[in-house]
Amino acid sequence: MAIKKVSKALVLYSGGQDSSTCLAWALKKFTEIELISFDYGQKHKIELKCAKKIAKELNLKHKILHIDTFKELSANALTHKIEIKEQSKTAGLPNTFVPGRNLIFLSYAAAYAYGKNIPNLVTGVCQTDYSGYPDCREKTIKALEKSLSLGMDFPFKIHTPLMRLNKAETVKLIKKLGFFSLLGKTHTCYNGLRPACGKCPACKLRLKGFKEAGEKDPLEYETSI
Repeated sequence: MAIKKVSKALVLYSGGQDSSTCLAWALKKFTEIELISFDYGQKHKIELKCAKKIAKELNLKHKILHIDTFKELSANALTHKIEIKEQSKTAGLPNTFVPGRNLIFLSYAAAYAYGKNIPNLVTGVCQTDYSGYPDCREKTIKALEKSLSLGMDFPFKIHTPLMRLNKAETVKLIKKLGFFSLLGKTHTCYNGLRPACGKCPACKLRLKGFKEAGEKDPLEYETSI
């Protein structure tokens, strides 16, 4: 006999490929789903419109929090007018790294979930294709899960269904879950373009994943890919 799903979850939802795959995963695992997105001053703010549209189509509660202080904390290519550059093996972290972003997102999400008695947080961080971001690693998330649970005296569980998957495996997962068409409504491009540029690091990583998965990306690009 199948076990009845009874728990609630809050999905950290950007409107992108990874968070949409996590949303599809959560819809299969939990009985009640809510979404939370963050307007953090990102140049590719179009992702929030995608998130809002998808939430509406799926009839899910969706909260957008405005936390636009990241510009004041560091100079990075996602919140400043800085050219996005490819990561160099010798240059350290990529200039698209926003210090503290995932840590702050999960802290805000936990505070929001606490008020709604939601113990499960779902996020699309991944240490396999993590773009050099240290706050996407499993040991970071495990440490934060413990800190949030202790700090709020609440049994938070941070679910990371993509943690050990590469982009090709992520594509295969959302197809297996039956939500592949959803990817055509998502946003990945760091340049905030629709159709997507197909040239920025985020677009290249996404396209590489589809190619390796043997699937055609349903997203539109500026030129034929």
